[in-house]
Amino acid sequence: MKITKLGTIGALTAAGALALSGCAANEGGTGPSSSTGPAGTTLTGTLAGSGASSQAKAQEAWIATFTGTNSSVSIAYDGGGSGAGRTAFFEGGVDFAGSDRALKTSEIDDPNNQFGKCVADSDLVELPLYISPIAIGFKLSGVDTLNLDASTIAKIFSNKITKWNDPAIAALNEGAELPDANITPIVRSDSSGTTDNFQQYLETASNGAWTSGAGSDFTGGVGEGAKGSAGVAQAVSGSPNSITYVEKSFADQNGLSIAQIDNGSGPVELTEETAGKAIEGAEFVPASEGDLTLDLSSIFGSSEEGAYPLVLATYEIVCSAGYDADTAAAVKSFLISAANEGQEGLSEQGYVPLPDAFKTRLTESIDAIAAG
Repeated sequence: MKITKLGTIGALTAAGALALSGCAANEGGTGPSSSTGPAGTTLTGTLAGSGASSQAKAQEAWIATFTGTNSSVSIAYDGGGSGAGRTAFFEGGVDFAGSDRALKTSEIDDPNNQFGKCVADSDLVELPLYISPIAIGFKLSGVDTLNLDASTIAKIFSNKITKWNDPAIAALNEGAELPDANITPIVRSDSSGTTDNFQQYLETASNGAWTSGAGSDFTGGVGEGAKGSAGVAQAVSGSPNSITYVEKSFADQNGLSIAQIDNGSGPVELTEETAGKAIEGAEFVPASEGDLTLDLSSIFGSSEEGAYPLVLATYEIVCSAGYDADTAAAVKSFLISAANEGQEGLSEQGYVPLPDAFKTRLTESIDAIAAG
């Protein structure tokens, strides 16, 4: 089966593309209600999803919200990891996959990936429904506020800066009493989308200071390893003079201090608003009309004042066509619910609710999903 991403549109800035979709929404509505199927029919069926563990809590909340008003739909999500989710989707074992990255062209073109739920010549649609800021969490006696930039972070995590009072760190923290202590980086010992996004950020923004590449395994060649987001956060919590990269929710849960990132326009504190500002300025890579793959370099490389540039975007991967009628209706309504009312309360868990205009663009893409 040939699945293609049609290169019919160029990269669009999120602001421009979303403004257009917002006009369309004002003229024609925002898509079907999440509580009923086509023409007001009751939704029925069973949906299966699999993928990113980082989405597990959000999926649990999305499913509870949706099934609370759609009791005839059963939804199960297995958060066993992005790789497992993508494989299950390739093999046709699930209706949607949660992925901590967009699919690679090599995966789409691989003849061994049959995409069993999709029909021939349909498109794969990738929907960034879940945004998690990545914090630079640290524990440093007497220092609660710390400014770092991408170049300095890259050097810390590649063993080129080894002391907290290094001149490069001191220059970014004038007046701070930085100790003459060895820095202990704590890194993920397991394959991780957080690691991949962190290293992509360093490749993009560090002005050449990061030279060891990206990928799901940490490549910096330094640090003590710990498994999972909870593992690295707990390790820093118990280790003076340590530092890590971890989703903000885990940094908060473990009481870690969080560094401000200087993106070239000055230090930016990690908040819902500053992370949201970076997302609003994102671009999409060329893709099919319904696909919303983000150009992460447009976020990681942002120098916009007040924009926090280090985030993890995770996707729901679905078929543009191929589901039976009941499944198509349920998939569409569930994802529209997740993109809209499902974003409520995410900020309380340390995540970034999607901007309103972004929700409109997602809703239009989801609404275009068709039955086989």
